[in-house]
Amino acid sequence: MTFAKSNNEPIRETVAASLESDGPSGSFLAAVVQLNSTSDLDANWCQARDLIVEAARRGASLVATPENTNFLGPHDRKVALAEPLDGPTVARFADLARSLRIYLLLGSYNERAATPDRCHNTSVLFDPTGAIRAVYRKLHLFDVDLGARGVRFQESATVEPGTEPIVAKTALGSLGMSICYDLRFAEFYQVLTERGARILAVPSAFTATTGQAHWEVLIRARAIENQAYVIAPAQTGRHDDEGLRASHGESMIVDPWGVVLARVGEGPGLALAEIDLQRVERIRREMPVAHHRRCRVMFGFDSR
Repeated sequence: MTFAKSNNEPIRETVAASLESDGPSGSFLAAVVQLNSTSDLDANWCQARDLIVEAARRGASLVATPENTNFLGPHDRKVALAEPLDGPTVARFADLARSLRIYLLLGSYNERAATPDRCHNTSVLFDPTGAIRAVYRKLHLFDVDLGARGVRFQESATVEPGTEPIVAKTALGSLGMSICYDLRFAEFYQVLTERGARILAVPSAFTATTGQAHWEVLIRARAIENQAYVIAPAQTGRHDDEGLRASHGESMIVDPWGVVLARVGEGPGLALAEIDLQRVERIRREMPVAHHRRCRVMFGFDSR
C-alpha cells in the first residue's frame, strides 16, 4: 500500500462554519485515494474506509475516491447490485464523512436508474455533517473498440447517462464534478469553470492501455486550460471482471499551473497535497485566459 504527500504538508484547518461559500477560503489539504476494487462490496468498503481514515488522520479536509469505488466486476452483476441514493453504500460513506468531519467525494458507485436493467455511474459529495452536498451522474459514456490494443467497452449498454454538469459550492471552494471518460472533453471543463469551479474532480478507472498514453497528459492539460486544481483519484491493477481490464493507477493532484503536486504509483494507497485557492485567483488574474477566449468568433456565442 502506497502513501505519498506533497513536500509541505500543512496542519489541518478547521472546516468553516458555512458549508456553502464558493469564495477562496485560504488553503487546505486534499487527498486522493487509489483502490483496487473488485466484485466484493464489503472488501471494497474496508479498503476505501481504511485509506479515507488514514487521509483524515493526516489532515485532509477533502478526500476523494475513484470511479467504481464500491464495485468493479462483471457487467451483469453491476446492474443487479445497483442501489438508490438512500441505499447502504451512500449511507456508509455519509456516516464516514460525518464521523471524520471531512468533505468526502465518493468517486462513483452504481446508482439504480429509472430505466429497468440500467444504472447511473454516480458521484456523490458529502459535507462534514454527512449530508449530500452534490450528486453528479456521468455524462460521457466509455464506448470504445481499440481492436489490436485489446480494449473494448460499451458502457452505454448498462449505464444511463446524466443530463447536466454539476459544480458544488462548499466552504473549501467550488468543486466541478466529472468522472473518467469526461476527461477527454475539454469543453465540458470550460463549462464547469465558467460556472465557478476552482477545483476539478476526476475520479477515474482509466485502463492500463489508455492510461499509460493519455492519463497524465489529459489531467495536466485540463488543469492548465482551466487554471484550476485537478484532483484525480484512480483505480489500479487487475479486477475480477472476467479479465476484461487492468486499471492504470497513478492517482494525482495537479495545480493550476499544471504541476503534479502529489501522486500514487502502483497499488492501493493515497496521496495528499495542499490546495491554495489564492493561487488559482493569482494565475487567473495574471493570465486571464477565460477573458481572452473568442467564443463568438469560434462558435457564434459569448462565453460569459
